[in-house]
Order: sequence, then structure tokens, then C-alpha cells
Amino acid sequence: PGETLHPGIEAPLRELGVLECVSQASFLRHQGIWVSWNSAPRFVAYGADDSGPWHGFQAWRADFDAILLKRARELGVEVRQPCRVLGPTLSGGRVSGLETAEGTTEARFVVDAAGSGHLLARRLGLPVRRGSPRLVARFGYLKGACPDRDESPAIVADEKGWTWTARVRPNLYHWTRLDLDGRRPDLDYFVPDELRGLSPCGRSRGADVSWRAVEESAGPGYFLAGDAAVVLDPASSHGVLRAILSGMLAGHLIVEAVAGSRCEDVVAQSYDAWLASWFARDAAELRDLYGHLPKPPGWLSMSDFLE
Repeated sequence: PGETLHPGIEAPLRELGVLECVSQASFLRHQGIWVSWNSAPRFVAYGADDSGPWHGFQAWRADFDAILLKRARELGVEVRQPCRVLGPTLSGGRVSGLETAEGTTEARFVVDAAGSGHLLARRLGLPVRRGSPRLVARFGYLKGACPDRDESPAIVADEKGWTWTARVRPNLYHWTRLDLDGRRPDLDYFVPDELRGLSPCGRSRGADVSWRAVEESAGPGYFLAGDAAVVLDPASSHGVLRAILSGMLAGHLIVEAVAGSRCEDVVAQSYDAWLASWFARDAAELRDLYGHLPKPPGWLSMSDFLE
């Protein structure tokens, strides 16, 4: 949460040809995270190698997106903005393009990377497996100074859930609050004590972070990438990484299918299995993590949700 990227993001960014731009974007860097999870606060470092400590990024989302989009244009991508998607077009039971506000666009493959609204999945009627009750993360920004949070982000658990705080830009701090009982407390409850007294920067917002995975995340003529396929709450720490890696894998598999080196059904099944395995693994780790809360949520053991 809070625009925080683990150092492991450097490898795919290097492969995409944007690591140098990201490294020069003046994003704040940090060596680890302060964790208070049913214990006294402890610093969890990312690690180190012969070159020194590893550093994560506090990547300001708009700037990070702009870097990736600029790289896509450099590689020959035709970008249409603004352009509202109305839905997929179908031909012989296969996704064959998109209906947009600007007209119809035909495509050998369509990749939905439009986020947790699951646009393509809803239009195709794809089932969604759910692993939790409805969970809504609240988040916001505050301006001012909080020296205790300047060097590293912090995540603090309590009986109801967890709170994340991080400095994301000079004199700008982000907070995220997730209550695991699904309730929405009063706004003041969401502002962490250490940030009280700072000036709000815009209104707080909410995001549906209920655990869910679209079944058949790839099929005839389509792939779902990132949150369009899989959503977990931010404590899983893999949202941006999964978005980038799933997009990259979808691209590689589409090339194989178009070249005829592997049949479309096989690449779709391998992609779906890869994402389903990742979702199951992260969900299991989150269940274990939340099982160590002072008061674990009752739904962790409910059979109604994904095992």
C-alpha cells in the first residue's frame, strides 16, 4: 500500500527497459518496513548483497504510470486516450475485439488490464471465486511533517485489522486502514495517531480489496491481467508486481500463440493455472498472517470462502 514497491520489482522493470527512468524519477527510497504485528515494533529490512542494502521505492503512481506509458509508445504501441470501452466483440465464441466510444477495434487478442472492476470478465459472464467477505481499504494523504515516518513505512496490527503509514513525497504522507470485520468506522478513526495534526490533502477514499480471482483468466482471444484477474488486500504486497508480471506473461504467450509455436488453448490454460496458483499461495499466506492477529477474524475458518 501507499505506492510502496519491493526491491524485487527491479528485475521486471529492467526487462521492460524502464528501470533507469524509475531510478531517476526522484522517488523516495527505503531499506525496509517497521512491523508491529502482535509484538513490539521491529524493523524488517529487505536484505542486502555485495553492493549494499536493497531499497524499495515509494513510487508516485501518476509518475510511475507515465514512465511505463512512455516506454510503450517508444516500442510502437498506439495509445488512444481518452477512449471509453463499451464491451468486447465476439466472433464464433471468441473475443475478436472491442466496442469503444470511438468505434470498433478488431484484435487477435484482447488483454483486460483495466483493474478490479473486471470489465471483460463481467461482460463474458466469467465466474469469480471469492476468498473473503467484503473488505474495503480506506486510504488518504496528509501534508506536514512526521519525522518518525520519514525513513521507512510502518504497518501496525490491532484487534480489528491493520494500519499502514508511509512518507510518499516530501512533506506528504499516505495512510491505509483495513478493518477485517468489513465495517467502516468514522473518518477520524482512519487517521493514524502519528499523523494526527497534519493537514488533509484531498478526501479519504475507499477501495474494494475483497479477495477474489476470476476463473478462466485467459480464454479464446482474451487475457486478464493484474487486478482484472486477481485481487487481494494490500497486505499481500504483490499487487503491482503481479500486475506487471501477468501483463508480461500474457504478452509472451500471445506471441507464442500467434506464431503457432503453442496452441491457444494450451497457453490459456497455462496462464490461468499460473495466476490461480499465485492467488492460492498469497491467500494462504494472508490467512496465516491474520491468524496471528490479537483477535483473528472469524471468517478465516469459514468454509464458504476459498481454501
